[in-house]
Amino acid sequence: MKKMIKKWWNGLLYEPHDPRCLAGSDIKIAVIGGGTGLSVLLKGLKKYSNHISAIVAVTDSGKSSGVIRQEFDILPPGDIRKCISALSPDEKLLSEIMEYRFVQDGSSLSGHTLGNIWITALTKHLGSFARAVEVTTELFNSAGRVLPATLDKTELCAQYFNGKKVIGEPKIPQPGRKINKVYLQNKNVKAYNKAVEAIKSADIIIFGPGSLYTSVIPNLLIKGISKAVRENVEAINIYICNSSTERGETENYTVTDHIQAIFDHCGGRAFDYCLVNSKVIKKSKDTSRLGSVHNITTNEEEILGCKIISRDLIDKKRPLYHDSDKLAKAVIEMYNDIKK
Repeated sequence: MKKMIKKWWNGLLYEPHDPRCLAGSDIKIAVIGGGTGLSVLLKGLKKYSNHISAIVAVTDSGKSSGVIRQEFDILPPGDIRKCISALSPDEKLLSEIMEYRFVQDGSSLSGHTLGNIWITALTKHLGSFARAVEVTTELFNSAGRVLPATLDKTELCAQYFNGKKVIGEPKIPQPGRKINKVYLQNKNVKAYNKAVEAIKSADIIIFGPGSLYTSVIPNLLIKGISKAVRENVEAINIYICNSSTERGETENYTVTDHIQAIFDHCGGRAFDYCLVNSKVIKKSKDTSRLGSVHNITTNEEEILGCKIISRDLIDKKRPLYHDSDKLAKAVIEMYNDIKK
């Protein structure tokens, strides 16, 4: 009965002041990525739809997630945790709780976030990482689902243009060293079936924003994920280019470089539209020991066959990052314009 009432409630027409009216209907959105960038987008998107599926990379092996992954033999919960918080109705309060990090004091909980411990405990109790994530989203009344891209364990690897290779996501960002390609140590990783279903049934498939080589591309290295994207020919596919370069991954990268890297890794054109920030208001000094970072933009109207849409997407308080509301609104406006 509870599920029936919820379905009926979500199906009601929205009031004119409700942002979801802009979408024209309760559209199905599949967002592919990971890390902080994905959670920023989800904060804004939840105002437009109750049918959001966040497909999240699970190759993180650093900090709290890395320790939990090694000690408890489960998938890393960090990026999953951030997305669950972002999709919750009271995102600010839940983030304060889930993101609470215990002090580095040498204790057994040292350096861990409460959210990571929560998901780990549920995984052990329920016997399933996927079920633990599902139950958490239900308990927090999230505006959608958070789905690991795979339930298989694997490491993300990288090869640089100088030929050197490294294994493990935390080791990949290296200032001054340009990445040639990233790949999964276990090439037979299977896509999580619910993630595949979400992509196949989506009206919009969004790639990013997020770290290019360690958050966005790792999902597309899973054959089942890339295949699902190709098979959904009805969806509008949009790549949200990062608002700024990133030390150790995309120093001096252009919009073209970002798009080319994704196409090279997934074996073809994965999207037809690219949403790009239109302003450059932040640039660090080139003399920085870790390299420079700056906002990314372009005057091109088309790159590698993709139509470029430029909008003011910058967070005024944090100019190297996207603004959640600006970003989500731009995505929905693009969807409406393309559909027309």
